[in-house]
Amino acid sequence: MASLDAREVPVDPVSAEILAAAGLDYRLADLSDEATAQSYQRAVARGFLGDEPNAEALSFGQAPFRSRRNAAVYDPASPTTDYPVATVNSWATPLTVPGGSTVDMWAISVVTVAATHRRRGVARALLEGELRAAASAGVPVAGLTVSEATIYGRYGFGAAVPAVRLEIDARRAGWAGPSPAGSIQYREREQLADDLEAVHERARLQRPGQIPGWRTRWEGFAGLSPSDAERDRVRGVRYLDADGDLRGVLVYTLSEKSGSFRFGLHVRMLVAETPEATAALWRFALQHDLVDDVTADLRPTDDPLPWLVADTRGVVQTVHDHGWLRILDLPTALEARTWSAPLDAVLRVDDPLGFAAGDWRVRVDESGAAIVDAVSGASVDAVMGVAALSSLYAGGVRASTLHGAGLIDAEAAVVEALDRALISFPAPSLDIWY
Repeated sequence: MASLDAREVPVDPVSAEILAAAGLDYRLADLSDEATAQSYQRAVARGFLGDEPNAEALSFGQAPFRSRRNAAVYDPASPTTDYPVATVNSWATPLTVPGGSTVDMWAISVVTVAATHRRRGVARALLEGELRAAASAGVPVAGLTVSEATIYGRYGFGAAVPAVRLEIDARRAGWAGPSPAGSIQYREREQLADDLEAVHERARLQRPGQIPGWRTRWEGFAGLSPSDAERDRVRGVRYLDADGDLRGVLVYTLSEKSGSFRFGLHVRMLVAETPEATAALWRFALQHDLVDDVTADLRPTDDPLPWLVADTRGVVQTVHDHGWLRILDLPTALEARTWSAPLDAVLRVDDPLGFAAGDWRVRVDESGAAIVDAVSGASVDAVMGVAALSSLYAGGVRASTLHGAGLIDAEAAVVEALDRALISFPAPSLDIWY
């Protein structure tokens, strides 16, 4: 796990001063106090336009909140001064990077601002405060998943881990893949949560972009959350290989289509640590009795599913952004990952917040190990913003794509060299929200 407890990091004094000048109080919320914990969770639910959580839902959700650093903004002029008008929480977690190693990442979540306090600079103060707090603690990368894709680029985040939504006409697609040895077994919900946790913890080290989950995340997927409207429709199976070892888990719901006694199957989570497990679980889903269509989201861009079916036109793939990263300590971040080809280039990085700004010489040897040094007066090979470099970091976004969009200024040969060096095998993936 990560080497840092984020709860020990105080709020950023710069953001605290900015918010104080606006008459607002920015501080860490003490969620060991029951009343504070409940008001914080209720503010988060309100911020994401969710239902008002009942006592059971509040109790279920307490554990992950209490394990994290919970910052809040309070308005002394509000009639409910103990109820935050803005929230954000964070924790340090290992991020898998190309090559299979990990680097500490400052995970940012539950960014909300009450509708009564919009357009007052609160979100900017919160996000910039999180980045300054992470940098002060020595964390080299920050990350988040987002509800709105137009907000975070201004803070230096780049969309780095794309995901694929799959819509499958099961009857048209058919099956042309293997029938792996082993067995598929139904599991009860508590067992599903255990199996998801076990397999994901092993599989996350195989792909860059992944981070560890947490217990209530797995319980939520398994239909154990009291606020889940679909909890009674959750089903799940696990795949045991020929040696009887657990290698994959599929959690899904079934929905009848207009009284036709034909069903749609929605994949909530498919996690597998071997190609055989992936194929076996996809085969189970696509060949399920009475199922006409299958949907799944947050799949990797190199998911084999389109090549496992008889008719690939029965599979519609929609690529969208999912995991966003933000480099803070550029040498540490770039040296942590394995590169796919040698490189010797000087990068000029623009960072309005200053964390990664400067000219950097990146030298990558034949083994894929990088040495990164700040340089002065050297000939610059490529110019880019920190958001663009952060998008490239996990190896799932092409430098040539960003060059074509005007986000990288470099000669064609340099762009090709960056493409070859930065690409990741396998493609990055992030199969949860956080």
